[in-house]
Amino acid sequence: MEPALILIVEDDEKSRRLMADVLMHQGYRVAETDNAEAAIAMMHREKPDLVLMDIHLPGMSGLEALHAIRADVGIQSTRIMAITASVMGNDRDKIREAGFDAFEPKPINLRVFLRTVAGLLKPVSG
Repeated sequence: MEPALILIVEDDEKSRRLMADVLMHQGYRVAETDNAEAAIAMMHREKPDLVLMDIHLPGMSGLEALHAIRADVGIQSTRIMAITASVMGNDRDKIREAGFDAFEPKPINLRVFLRTVAGLLKPVSG
C-alpha cells in the first residue's frame, strides 16, 4: 500500500519545510504550496489523504479555503487540520466551529503533531 499523501498549505517557508521534513522522515508522501487557491487545485489533481492548512495565508485565508472545500463535492470529505499561530481562545473557537478536523498551534509540538496526523489518517469507522 502506498504511503499517505499529505498536502501542506503554509506560506512560511521554514514552517512548511519543517513539517515536510518531519512527515517525510515518518514515511509519508508530501506535497506543498504556499496559498489556498493552489491547494484547492492540487486537491482535485493529487487527492491528498490529509491537508495541513495555515489559517493566515496570502489571498484566500485558510478559513475561506475550508468553506470552499467543504462546498466542493469532489474534495469535501478530505480531512483538514488547521495549523496556526493564532491561539487565543476566540481564535480556537472560530477554527473549531469552522469545521476543521483538528487544530495544531504553532510552534508545533512534534510528538502531538505526529500523533494527530496519524489519528486523522486512520479510516473512519461507521
